[in-house]
Amino acid sequence: MKHILAVLLFTPSLLLAELKVPHFFSDHMILQRERAAAIWGKADAGAEVTVSFKGKSATAKAAADGKWRAQIETGAADAKGAVLTISAVADKIEIQDVLVGEVWFASGQSNMFYTMNRSPEYAGLIAESNHPALRMFNAPLVTAEANQEDIDGSWKAATPETVADYSAVAFFFARKLHLELGVPVGVIKSAWGGKPVETFTSREALNTLPGTKALVDAMLKDAASFDQAKADAAYTTKLEQWKATMAAAKGKADVDRKRLPKKPDAPKRPLLTEGRPGVLYAAMIHPFVGYTMRGAIWYQGEGNARPGAVPYDQTLPLMINDWRKRWGDEFSFYYVQLASYHTPSTEPGTPDSWALTQDRMRLVLATTPKTGMAVTNDVGEANDIHPKNKKDPGERLARWALAKDYGKELIYSGPLFKSSEVKDGAIRVTFDQAGEGLKSRDGGALKRFEIAGADKKWKWAEAKIDGKDTVIVSSAEVKQPVAVRYAWAANPEGSNLVNSDGLPASVFRTDDWDDVEIQVDPSANERRALADEIKALAAERNKHDKKSAEYQALQKKLQPLMEKYKATAPKK
Repeated sequence: MKHILAVLLFTPSLLLAELKVPHFFSDHMILQRERAAAIWGKADAGAEVTVSFKGKSATAKAAADGKWRAQIETGAADAKGAVLTISAVADKIEIQDVLVGEVWFASGQSNMFYTMNRSPEYAGLIAESNHPALRMFNAPLVTAEANQEDIDGSWKAATPETVADYSAVAFFFARKLHLELGVPVGVIKSAWGGKPVETFTSREALNTLPGTKALVDAMLKDAASFDQAKADAAYTTKLEQWKATMAAAKGKADVDRKRLPKKPDAPKRPLLTEGRPGVLYAAMIHPFVGYTMRGAIWYQGEGNARPGAVPYDQTLPLMINDWRKRWGDEFSFYYVQLASYHTPSTEPGTPDSWALTQDRMRLVLATTPKTGMAVTNDVGEANDIHPKNKKDPGERLARWALAKDYGKELIYSGPLFKSSEVKDGAIRVTFDQAGEGLKSRDGGALKRFEIAGADKKWKWAEAKIDGKDTVIVSSAEVKQPVAVRYAWAANPEGSNLVNSDGLPASVFRTDDWDDVEIQVDPSANERRALADEIKALAAERNKHDKKSAEYQALQKKLQPLMEKYKATAPKK
C-alpha cells in the first residue's frame, strides 16, 4: 500500500490535487537494475515532483494535464528493501520494500495465464516456495475502448500462499533466473485466455497491415451498427431459453439428457469485447508502457492457429515492434512455440494450420531482432490445449535470457533449421543449436521426417545423423527430392530429434506449398447472428416432443437457416 502524507494548507484556493501514481508503482515492486528507471504519475499542473531512492533523486515538472515523468538511477541489484519517495510540494508518496533486480513482462493467452495450482504435480513445489526476492504483479482481466493509464493489481513476493496463483510459465522462467543470477526478479503478468494476438496490439499498428486493418475495419463497422437495447433484448430471450432448457433437463438420467448449452454471455459493445482488435492493448498493455524492464516473455498463438488467419509471422512481429516503439526500447522478446495438440497424425503431407503456425513462429527468429523461441513439441497433450507441464516452457524461455541477456555460455534452444541441400537423391539438412551433436531422444531411428519431389507427394523418409549438426533425409519412393519437412503435424508423435542437452528440434519445412491464404470474412457478423438464431430456434424446438406439430414446424424453420449457415462457411 502506498503511504500518502498530505499537509493541508489554510487557504482553500491553494489546495493541491492529490499526487498519484499507477498501481504498479507500489509496495514490494522491483525496479530494473543498472538503468534509469522511469517513474510517472499525476500532480497539479506545473508542480515540481521529486523522486528519491537510495540517496539519489530526480525531478520532473507536471505538464498542463498534470502528467509528469522522471527517471531515477537504480544502481546494482539489491535484495534489501528500500523506500521510494515521491513528493510534490505538500504531498508525499512513500513506496515501501522496493528491490532492485531484473524485470520482465509476461503476456499472452491461457497458457501464460495458467496458474501453478492447476497442475497437481506442482503442489509440493508450491508448498516449499519461499523466495522473498522473486515477485509478481498480476493484472486483472479488464477491457477498455481507449488507452488506459492505470490498471489495478499489486506486487506479491513468492510464498506458498502466493505462488499458487502465479502464472506457471512466468514462475518457472523467473525462478530459474533468480536462482542462477542470484538477484531479485520481478514479473508483470498481463494475460487473458483464448485471445488472438491482434487484441494485444494497438489499432494504430494494426492499421498498417492490410490483413489486420480489415479486422479493425470489421470491428468498427460492428461498433457503428451495435444497438445495446436490441442486444439486451436478444440476450434476455436467449437467457430465458437457456433456463428453460436446463430446467427441462433437471432430474433426467444422463443418457436422456441432450448436450446442454452453455449459459449465454451478456452482450458487450464491440470496442469493449476482449477478443477484438486492440481492446486488450488499450486496457492491459498500454498502462505498463514505459515501465523499465529487461524484456518480455510471451505464450500465445492458439487463437491464431486457424485457416484464414493473418499469418503469424506477420502479426507477431507487428505486435513486438509496436510494443518496442511505444516503450522506446528494443527489449528482448522470447516466446513459446505452440505445444503439441490434437490426435497424432499418421500420414505424411497432412495439411495442418497448427503446424503452419508453429513454423511461422520459427520464421520470426530470422526477421525480428532480439527474439527467441522455446520449442515445446514434446510437451503438449492430445486432448488438452493446456499442457500441465509448464516447467519446461518456462525454463526454456529462461535459457534464451541467460544466454542472450546475461552472457551465460549454454545451449539456449533446441535444433533450429539452418539450411538444406539436395544432393545424390537425398536432402542434407543442417541445424543450428546442435550443441555437442544431434541425437535421437530415444536412441532409435529418427522419425517424422517427410520428403517430396516436384509432384508434391509426401512420403515418410529415412533420416540419419551425419556429423555434429547434419541429417541426411531420403526415401526410396522419391528419387528426385525437392523438399523436406520435420514434425509437420499438430501432434507429431514420435518426433525425436534433439541436441546434446535433450532439447527438441523445431518443426520446419523447406517448401511453401499448400499455404493457407489470408481470408477475411466480411460476413462474419451475419454468420454470428445466424448462429444465434439457429441456437435459439433449436432450444425452442427441443422443448417439444419430436412427433409433435410444434417440433415439426420449428424444424421446418431451422432447415433453411442451417443450409444458409453451411453455405456461407469460410472456404478452407
